[in-house]
Amino acid sequence: MPLSLTRREREGVVILDLKSRLVAGEESTQLRDTIKGMATGPVNVILNLADVDYIDSTGLGGLVICFTTVRKAGGMVKLLNLTRRNIELLVLTKLETVFQVFTDEQDAVNSFFPDREVQRFDILAFVQSQGKH
Repeated sequence: MPLSLTRREREGVVILDLKSRLVAGEESTQLRDTIKGMATGPVNVILNLADVDYIDSTGLGGLVICFTTVRKAGGMVKLLNLTRRNIELLVLTKLETVFQVFTDEQDAVNSFFPDREVQRFDILAFVQSQGKH
């Protein structure tokens, strides 16, 4: 199934709702091309991955490319609603040190505004809870 990307905005922040798998081929290329087209100037982006059930190594590379593309243009990319497997993948690859991860859309939007209170995803608590299972 091809990757579905739905773009919306909230308080000037672009939210991309992704649906399907983020894997080698058309899916990763589509995400990179979409981000590249948006990053003509500073833009803040939230990638909502709630409906992405699988990310392979090329998909991870695509996320990093998106991050660096937007960062070079003066913006930031943050991740929202990762599945348990995708959180484990970020931890395993140490990409949780690169991306800010959120479980609540409003908190993700608020994170772009320094004067707002934000509840960040606690990756350490997640890792510790995995050790108990």
